[in-house]
Amino acid sequence: MSIKLLCASVLCACTAFGGLLDKAWIKGETDKDPVSYRAGEEMTFTLTAMDLDGAVPPGEYLLDWKRTDDFGTVENGRIPLESMPFTYKAKLDKAGFVRLEAYVVDKSGKRYTKKFLGDATTPEGQKAMNAFEHMKKAVFFDGGAGADVDTLASHPEPKDFDAFWAAQYKRLDLVPLKAERIEIPCGNKKAKLYAIEIRCAGLRPVTGYLSIPVAVADGKRFPARLETHGYSGDSCTHAAPGWAREHEIVLNINAHGLKLPAFGGDEAYTKALRWEIRSHDNAYAFDAKQNEDPEVAYFNGMVLRVKRALQYLKTVEGWNGMDLIASGGSQGGLQTIWAAGCGEGVTRAESCITWCCDMYTSGKLRKDRSLKLSSDGWYIPWTESMGYYDAANFGKRIPTSCKTIITRAGLGDYCCPPTGLAKLYNNIPGNKKVVWVQGSEHGYVPPAYPTRDWIREK
Repeated sequence: MSIKLLCASVLCACTAFGGLLDKAWIKGETDKDPVSYRAGEEMTFTLTAMDLDGAVPPGEYLLDWKRTDDFGTVENGRIPLESMPFTYKAKLDKAGFVRLEAYVVDKSGKRYTKKFLGDATTPEGQKAMNAFEHMKKAVFFDGGAGADVDTLASHPEPKDFDAFWAAQYKRLDLVPLKAERIEIPCGNKKAKLYAIEIRCAGLRPVTGYLSIPVAVADGKRFPARLETHGYSGDSCTHAAPGWAREHEIVLNINAHGLKLPAFGGDEAYTKALRWEIRSHDNAYAFDAKQNEDPEVAYFNGMVLRVKRALQYLKTVEGWNGMDLIASGGSQGGLQTIWAAGCGEGVTRAESCITWCCDMYTSGKLRKDRSLKLSSDGWYIPWTESMGYYDAANFGKRIPTSCKTIITRAGLGDYCCPPTGLAKLYNNIPGNKKVVWVQGSEHGYVPPAYPTRDWIREK
């Protein structure tokens, strides 16, 4: 066979079979608002294969599904993909969440993996391919529904919660509020950008990047925003942004207080810090032994840096004296709740996929595989000291003067389980909003459809 004929044959094969599922996804719906069920009420799920590129060959692909929940029920099965939609009925006898997962697999049970269909020979195509490589490539649904979610209560908090934090904040009061700024290039001529270090209690300062609109020099005043980061593992880097906003004062801080390049942070420093923040060969914050003492838990310094960052923002020339905003996702969402509840007058908190809500359930019960609870296993092991850092407990301290928005709570996110997000929301006294997203995992949001997003607001 000639090379041309061979290539044509491969192209035909790819057209006939390779592209069938490469744009596909699974849409999940329930027969009513998925967070409005009551205990004992039947929940009906309907899963539909979307954006298939043609008819599914009989027997070629299957939908492999599994149901778990907060109480140890496990059911699973497979159906031919061509027989979809798939309907599943579930029920809970008490308050909690059901999780339904479904993956497209081949006849051997191997999960289907999508292939990149774009043209990678152009700069735009290369960028699209790079983005594709960071995506989950399965064809799947991961979502759920809850019963009596408005009654879910978090694990009892430490009796001395407020006294403990009063003592920690007193440590911060003993450190003068001083900062050093170094101006760095900014891609927006209407803003100035600075690398910054702010003195703080604990082992390291607050570090990050501060941007200020140029119009401040003309007497204009702006809202101030604190931006916080997700879990960084051992990366220990914080690159300078090339752009800055012209309508807000923004302080973007990293979780560790690491030394920035403008202040001499180099690769040797970064390598040393990677080892410094680990404990007993655990990634930072995950060492149960370290976490037995709340004053040496890794989160202790992070909370103090968040509070000190807010204190500093309120001193920046150009702040309007009214709007103090905190925002972040995952670990950044946890820090956002700390910011809102630490007493610095945050007026708006935007917390996405908030990590470490209801740490007892996740760090103890979900990590116990014998209980068979819905889980992804990526939780900080429970110690009693973790109660001082639980987002659900800080949520109780958020004043109603702060508008708190959980901008995404994934019904399939078991890095930050929906049960914990519900407990956080229930604990916030008022002036709050949560957006429940059906089919959303921690790092995945399905395409928009009318029954994907469900809002609660008080």
